[in-house]
Amino acid sequence: MNAGQPLLQIDDLVVEIQSMPALRGFSMRVARGAMVSLVGRNGAGKTTLMRSIMGHLKPVRGSIAFEGADLAASPRHARAALGIGYMPEDRCLVPQLTVEENIMLPLWVTAHLDRKARLEFVYDVIGELAEFRHRKALLLSGGQQKLVALGRALAIGTKCLLLDEPFEGIAPALSERLSEVLASLRGKDLTLLMSQSDMNHSRALIDVEFTIERGANLQPA
Repeated sequence: MNAGQPLLQIDDLVVEIQSMPALRGFSMRVARGAMVSLVGRNGAGKTTLMRSIMGHLKPVRGSIAFEGADLAASPRHARAALGIGYMPEDRCLVPQLTVEENIMLPLWVTAHLDRKARLEFVYDVIGELAEFRHRKALLLSGGQQKLVALGRALAIGTKCLLLDEPFEGIAPALSERLSEVLASLRGKDLTLLMSQSDMNHSRALIDVEFTIERGANLQPA
């Protein structure tokens, strides 16, 4: 990868959901190792952007490049192999599986990673997950489930983490803990793109802020 090239580059992205425009020419560039916040109100297009990067939604126009390669050319399941971890807003855990099984899910379908090493990395970053690794996901609080979802993204996200509204709907104590975990990722050669409704929880963490409004950049990226 060219040193001057962004890790993630989005140009003039237009996405429609049920024929209604959700992204209207949104652009952004995310440098390797940066901690980036995407700020916007509910319905501004934050989740649409995340889902488009992950291949769940197909753009009408524009491009998404990761390490200089067009993501449109990659099937949806290939994102994990590229080193992109995704934490959706609704967590998407499997309730009947244990914490450890939920973390391992993407690793089971990715052959190139050392599963044991990645699991140990997750437990090193989020120590409390190791403590309740055998507990079923359905028995956890909403905040604990957020930590498990982050752990799952960390397991597979060797280069980039996409976190959709990580602070939404969790208690202040767990919000503070989540901030600590994210701060600990600095210097680990990880790029972080996090969507939020406001910057109250993460201002000290963030290097660059993009604002999205009605699916477009509020100001030039």
